[in-house]
Amino acid sequence: MRRALIEVGFIIFLFYSNLLMGEFEHSGLGRVKGLDWALHDIFTEFNFAIALVAALIGYIILDFLRARF
Repeated sequence: MRRALIEVGFIIFLFYSNLLMGEFEHSGLGRVKGLDWALHDIFTEFNFAIALVAALIGYIILDFLRARF
C-alpha cells in the first residue's frame, strides 16, 4: 500500500510539474502574470481529478508490467 501511494504521488507530481512548465513556455501567461497566478491556474479540482485518474491508470499498468516481466 505504501509503494502504491508513493508511485501515485510521484505520477501526480510529474503531472503538475508538467503543467507548471507549460505556463512558462513561449506562449504561456506565466511569464507575464507570475508564479502565483500560474499556481492558482493549475491547481484546480478538474486538474486534480485528471491527475488522480491518470496516476491510478499509470500505477495499474506499471504493476501489471512489473508482475508480468
